[in-house]
Amino acid sequence: MNTLTDTPIVTSPPVDNGKPDGFYRHLLAATKDERRALMGGELIGRAQGGKITLPEYRAFLAQAYHHVRHTVSLMMACGAELSAPNFVLRDNLRMAIAEYIDEEKGHEHWILDDLESTGVDRHHARSRPPLFETEWMVSYAYDSIRRRHPLAMFGMVLVLEGTSTSAASAAGRAIRDSLGLTDDAFHYLFSHGELDISHMAFFAELMDTITDTEEQAQIIHSARAFYRLYGAVHDAALRDAEHWTDEALEANSCHH
Repeated sequence: MNTLTDTPIVTSPPVDNGKPDGFYRHLLAATKDERRALMGGELIGRAQGGKITLPEYRAFLAQAYHHVRHTVSLMMACGAELSAPNFVLRDNLRMAIAEYIDEEKGHEHWILDDLESTGVDRHHARSRPPLFETEWMVSYAYDSIRRRHPLAMFGMVLVLEGTSTSAASAAGRAIRDSLGLTDDAFHYLFSHGELDISHMAFFAELMDTITDTEEQAQIIHSARAFYRLYGAVHDAALRDAEHWTDEALEANSCHH
């Protein structure tokens, strides 16, 4: 229960159809505390309760744009690392990355469409720099793929797509109804809530092919980190809402 809203918070994993003794279920169990902390955060709690303000929703979308636009590049970086000799027999991983890239390309434009539907100029949304917390999460993603292990990418997939399946559609409906917006302002939340359900079933199957304990440890470490980093992005977005009021946006347009 979120004490700010008295709304039950979804903390269960989105898909639990992995093998009983497979790595996917182990990954969920190993990261349950971090997942619970993220899902119990203020932004998700208030969103599910329909108590997010319009500036807060805009601020959330703005940060989503700044990390989602890196998704394909991050997956390409992971795929490049998976071409190394020690991954020569892991065609399934390379094919999975190729499939993810095909599914994820262009999603940042959905977010700009949503922002535009809430009254935000898309050029302003694109040109305003990301918050430090968002930049840190994106930087950690690139760094962990190149410095720690390419499969760290899958820790990020668990966090971002798993959160979508658990909260996106319900939160989107609650925000839409409370703010009186149309579905045109929710391409990102609604599409990810639906798409990521099938993505996570695919992800569970893929994770169960990971049997090397070192690779498993790298993915677990990455997921724990991304849960914390994504929670920090949510908190920062709420603090940044003052820059997304109608008054602030109008003042910005006058200066340009």
